[in-house]
Amino acid sequence: MTMIAHLPKLPVLTAYLLIACGCSNLTQNAAEGPSVGLATASAEWALVIHGGAGASAGLKNPEAYETILYSAIQRGSEILAGNGSSLEAITAVVQFLEDQPQFNAGRGAVFNHRGDCELDASIMDGATLNCGAVSGVTTIKNPILLARKVMTESRHVFLVGRGAEIFAKELGFEKVSNNYFKTEERRESWQRALEREAAGQSSVLPFSGEDDSYFGTVGAVAIDLNGNLAAATSTGGLTNKRYGRVGDSPIIGAGTYADNSSVAVSCTGQGELFIRHGVAKSLAALCEYADLSLEEAAMRIVFDTLPPDSGGLIAVDRSGNISMTFNTPGMYRACANSEGLFQVGIGAEMKEMQPTR
Repeated sequence: MTMIAHLPKLPVLTAYLLIACGCSNLTQNAAEGPSVGLATASAEWALVIHGGAGASAGLKNPEAYETILYSAIQRGSEILAGNGSSLEAITAVVQFLEDQPQFNAGRGAVFNHRGDCELDASIMDGATLNCGAVSGVTTIKNPILLARKVMTESRHVFLVGRGAEIFAKELGFEKVSNNYFKTEERRESWQRALEREAAGQSSVLPFSGEDDSYFGTVGAVAIDLNGNLAAATSTGGLTNKRYGRVGDSPIIGAGTYADNSSVAVSCTGQGELFIRHGVAKSLAALCEYADLSLEEAAMRIVFDTLPPDSGGLIAVDRSGNISMTFNTPGMYRACANSEGLFQVGIGAEMKEMQPTR
């Protein structure tokens, strides 16, 4: 199993020292941000999660985010270690993250131009290529659960808006007020975006850490003891979005993809770019048809295809190799596997953690 943890903008000396110490899987120039591969034994199961790209090095109270990521990776790891399916694990993880207001998914979702929350989610089973997605839902507490029901309880793949809400009602889903999703922090971000727009400025900031226009999307990818891959992504979208805007997160092949013959991937960042490049499916294609390693494919897409400061992705391939690659200042993320890997990261560094037994 190889873990690929992207370290943004390391100085050349640091890259040299990494090579000298045996971390030879550096496939990018140090100024662009090398990817460091840590070689270990093959893993029977593996799990990677993200809470969005764009995390700032100056983040207030990073420990709170680390605690949430720790709890999420712990939940998913227990399912996989207990011979649960990759679908079960990623569903549980994403549902848990949707309930955490620190992230832009479920409770804590960003506001659209009208001051409401519209939620998107998708999930895919690598064993069957079955998938389900919802977009523009406003009263579903956990959109990932509805996306999974679209996959398993309908003959469709993608339901949007009112139709998705009707489907949820027919299945007896818990309905919540749109106010359930709203937090004061997101309201303040929306108001700042409106002020910038009124001043003739862009209402969307780059990944500078000054705002949350893009980041906060959550996702998970896993391979289980039976070798089955799965991926899921959930988001509130883009701050101050309008016109029924849909990003990459609910679009199979753009923000989410899983196929047992290649990889499972969940993306985070500027959704329009990920849609234009079909990032999730492109990663799978590079691994399957161009015979690139997961590391090579992820680096090519994140650093050659996507512009700087636009996002990142998490992925696991059919051999249990892990990628967490991003071209932003940081990405909320965590990973674990059957060989004892258990790490959490926000900026460049990953922290070794101890799972609860």
